[in-house]
Amino acid sequence: MAPEATSNTFPIKTIVLVVQENRSFDHMLGWMKSLNTDINGVTGGESNPLSASDPSSGRVFFGDGSGYSEPDPGHSLEATHQQLYGATLTSTTFSSNSNASIRVPTMEGFAQQAESINKGMSDIVMNGFKPEMVPVYKELVEEFAVCDRWFASIPTLTQPNRLYIHSATSHGATENDTSMLIKGYPQKTIFESLEEGGCTFGIYHQYPPNTLFFRNMRKLKYLDNYHQFDLEFKDHCEKGKLPNYVVIENRYLDTKLLPGNDDHPAHDVSEVIGVPSPDDIEGPEPYKFKFDRLGVRVPVIMISPWIERGTVLHGPSGPYPTSEFEHSSLAATIKKIFNLKDFLTKRDAWAGTFEGVLNRSSPREDCPEILSEPVKMREFEPNEDEAKLTDYQGEMVQMAATLNGDHNKDTYPHKLVENMTVSEAVKYVGGAYKVYCDECSKAKESGADEHHVVSFEALLPKSSPKSFVQKLFSCLICDN
Repeated sequence: MAPEATSNTFPIKTIVLVVQENRSFDHMLGWMKSLNTDINGVTGGESNPLSASDPSSGRVFFGDGSGYSEPDPGHSLEATHQQLYGATLTSTTFSSNSNASIRVPTMEGFAQQAESINKGMSDIVMNGFKPEMVPVYKELVEEFAVCDRWFASIPTLTQPNRLYIHSATSHGATENDTSMLIKGYPQKTIFESLEEGGCTFGIYHQYPPNTLFFRNMRKLKYLDNYHQFDLEFKDHCEKGKLPNYVVIENRYLDTKLLPGNDDHPAHDVSEVIGVPSPDDIEGPEPYKFKFDRLGVRVPVIMISPWIERGTVLHGPSGPYPTSEFEHSSLAATIKKIFNLKDFLTKRDAWAGTFEGVLNRSSPREDCPEILSEPVKMREFEPNEDEAKLTDYQGEMVQMAATLNGDHNKDTYPHKLVENMTVSEAVKYVGGAYKVYCDECSKAKESGADEHHVVSFEALLPKSSPKSFVQKLFSCLICDN
């Protein structure tokens, strides 16, 4: 059993978080409404025009035919804006004088944006899973709780949203910022708040953990908080050794031996505007995003013997009239359950908390111990020797390059990943993480301060000075 947090009046001693990839609520769980009409899901009457500006273009209705899908619809700030508003994002869109900054999204651009990527892709985007196609999720929704009003923290890519999960801000990032991968994002995380409150945490990873996006999480003192999922998670569960807060990091790379388990990719529905900027940092040029609106609905399932069977969680009851469930709700709820001292930002202070889902006075004794076998959706094995990297997989490789010093090479950031296959990425990130862990262990053994972050520039071989003849030959070659 994990150590108890100070003055914890809740029955929960351990929270385990698993975050999947790029699936919307309607796409993944929308058809669960057929099992429980209290779920705000889909009916099949929802539709999108093929062209938001042309009423005669025809409409694509939302179906239930989703299976294994390979194409990844756009989810950048630009793509998401087009999906939500059916219009192109411009440099004046988020200005205070722009009507677009306050108007209600039409939600009419999903099919149009998908077609701009691949002809016929709107049929994939405008489809969701029948409950029987995702039997594990079906059983979890029936047996525990589903939230049908949880939003992404920002209407853009994976990396900024994952930053919100752990820190309630993206520190101004609206897309992948390779310079920040090198430095490490500087903001305080929920992990540090837990430590300050006398609580424990652990990160169980299957590839280099993306919590290393944060500079503070690279400190030597946190090295022992990282665990190999396959080797340690089950053992820690059986022995009651799980810490108060557990983050399970997925396999983001798909191979025959170890298939990906992060549910990548898909499309999204619904957006909220008028939310507080977490730290008053403005987004970069050219759009200068204000961080005053949420992204789209995403699926959230909550599992505990303290939850009544078939619970549906809608919007929160506070702390503000405009509060919503979004990724910062995790930090806000953890603060409340473990009686932590401070909020991380204005955003988690505003976000709704979900401790009320623990709606029983005693734990259930009829929770399922075994879930159904997943449906096999693809008829082929991963082709890791030819498959190119997704954007997020590329970011994981780029982050790994900051762990072994390769970010100092002229191939960083883009040349490093542009022709890399999945199998090459698996070897690369594994090797880079081993270098990182080995160097951290050496630093600890040598007595380095626990707050020290290993500098990997020192790992690079220094080039020997050129002779006069070499310099002269170089000048003749380059005409200088």
